[in-house]
Amino acid sequence: MSFQKIIIRPLFTEKISRLEEQESKYAFEVTRGVNKIEIKRAIEEKFDVLVKKVATMNRIGKEKNMTVRSGGRTIRTKGNRAAWKKAVITLKEGYSINLLDGEVVE
Repeated sequence: MSFQKIIIRPLFTEKISRLEEQESKYAFEVTRGVNKIEIKRAIEEKFDVLVKKVATMNRIGKEKNMTVRSGGRTIRTKGNRAAWKKAVITLKEGYSINLLDGEVVE
């Protein structure tokens, strides 16, 4: 499987931004069926960096209720958010990724 199919998108949160600066950790949403070795290869191939550690988390989709008012009637529906997988990558010393530009900084 190519890295385009493994890495879906980078994740940008305040916590991840702090981890990027202090501990050289980056987070990505990845395909649900892949393992840590495949994720490591995909990151190293795409960004040309060396990965020290990969941590993965399976996020379970929640049940969601929604109420819509239409034409004086109230319609209630139920649905589910999608389940997804998150990978937190720790890079080796001296490597970093500039995710906004897609460039690697050494």
